[in-house]
Formats: sequence, structure tokens, C-alpha cells
Amino acid sequence: MSSSKKLIDAIKDKGKNIEAEMSFFEHIEVLRWHIIRSVVAITVFAILAFTFYDFVFNDIIMGPKNLDFWTYRMMCKLGALLNLDGFCVEHIPFNIINTELAGQFMLQINSCLLMAVALGFPYLLFEVWLFVKPALTDIERRSASGFVFYATLLFVIGALFGYYIVVPLSVNFLANISLSTEITNQITIDSYLSTIATLTLGCGVVFLLPILIFILSKLGLMTPQFMRASRRYAIVIILVIAAIITPTADVITLLTVSAPMFILYEISIMVSANVLRKKELKEKEFYNN
Repeated sequence: MSSSKKLIDAIKDKGKNIEAEMSFFEHIEVLRWHIIRSVVAITVFAILAFTFYDFVFNDIIMGPKNLDFWTYRMMCKLGALLNLDGFCVEHIPFNIINTELAGQFMLQINSCLLMAVALGFPYLLFEVWLFVKPALTDIERRSASGFVFYATLLFVIGALFGYYIVVPLSVNFLANISLSTEITNQITIDSYLSTIATLTLGCGVVFLLPILIFILSKLGLMTPQFMRASRRYAIVIILVIAAIITPTADVITLLTVSAPMFILYEISIMVSANVLRKKELKEKEFYNN
């Protein structure tokens, strides 16, 4: 009897293993289709950016280098209103050059891909949500139903802040650094594009902090008490992140970038506290019933 029972248990275990393996490969298949759809979406947006490349290059990529850029015009108006000497940007002393044979071709490809990632970010978030959604409970689905909308909103706000505030301040500061009159600023197009993309997309990603805190709070890995107690350490980390995002030694630019991050951190504390409060109310209702 014991040997028969062992045989039956072995067959059951084998069946469970086969079922688990099938489930694993099914998840891989589902993930593969999410990736395929994401790649297709990025390709479509890249083709769209390629179609309107004159606008993408002249108005978006080269915008922060032109004196008629929106931020520079606002700085001049603000300087005139407050009588601030030197606040108006009147000259951006650097030339953009290409040093590689395929440089301009790769510029078009890379800039179209970067635009595709920026434009397709909401859809990428939607695919992430579709992949994670089946594993969530009904309560978790309801509480995270606005994930795509709020994450997209925060990313767009962060990207706009990076492009219209951080990028022009950084470009103006770096371009006007002059150690000697014998040195002229000849900036490669790769360096210029990577700076614009890093600052813009970097700020967009950093602005997703409240969403990250919301998820961690839902999982019980983050509490408002911990965030309040760690505020002084968070300030140091925020300043380090701001220094990494902004490749300048300008204190004004550093504080301009870090100020919204401080605000986001405080908002994240409020988000975490709200999650904890709802969780405690549900526990009270459960025990009272």
C-alpha cells in the first residue's frame, strides 16, 4: 500500500509540475505579445516622427538653442519686469558640429526613436497594466484603476518641466562657461542630443515618484512614518539625483530641479498616508463585522 501511495503521490506531483510549467510558458507567451505590441507602437510613433522630422528637428531638438525659445523669451520679460540685469538670454555661444560620416543619419534615427519613446510612453504603461492586471484581486484592480492616467500625467508634467525649464537653463549655463578666449565651443550633435534627451526624459521619470510610493505602500513596503523619519536623508538623495540629471555646476539650476522633487516627496508622503488610512479603515470594518 505504501508503495502504491508513493506512486500515486509521485504522479500527482508530476502533474502539478507539468501544470506549473504550462502556466509559466503561458505567461511567457502573454508577455511576448505585450512586448510585440509595444515594439509595434514604438515603430509607428518613430515613423510618425520621421514623417514630420523637419518640425521635430528644427522646433523641438534645436528649440533650446534658439534665442526665440519660449523659456528665453519669458526670462527676458521677467528680467525687464523685475529689473534684473543679465537675466535675459541674449547669446548662446556654441556651434553644433558633426564629426562622423554617418552622424547625421544616426541623429535622425536616434531622435525619431527618442520621440517615439516619449510619445508612446502612455501606451507602454497601458501594456504594463494589461500584463499585471490579471494577477491582481478585484480590490487591487479598483484601487489601481487610474494607474495609466496618473502615471502618464506625471510623466508629461515632468517631461515638460525638463524640456522648458531644466534644458534651457542647463544649455545657457554650459554654453556661457568660458575659461579662455582661445577656446570655442564646438559641440557634437551626439552630445547635444543626449543632453536634451537625458534631461527631458529623466525629469519625466523622476516625476513618477508618487506612483512608485503608492505601489510600495500598497505592498506594505513603505509607510508615511518611515518617509517622514527619512526626510533628511531624502533631501540628500534628491540633491544627488538633481546633480546627476543636470550636468551643470549652477546652483540655481540645481535648486530649480530639486525643488519640484522636494514637493513630489511631500506629495508621496500624503499618498502613502492615504493608502495606510484606507487600509486601517478596512481592517476596522472587517473586525467590527
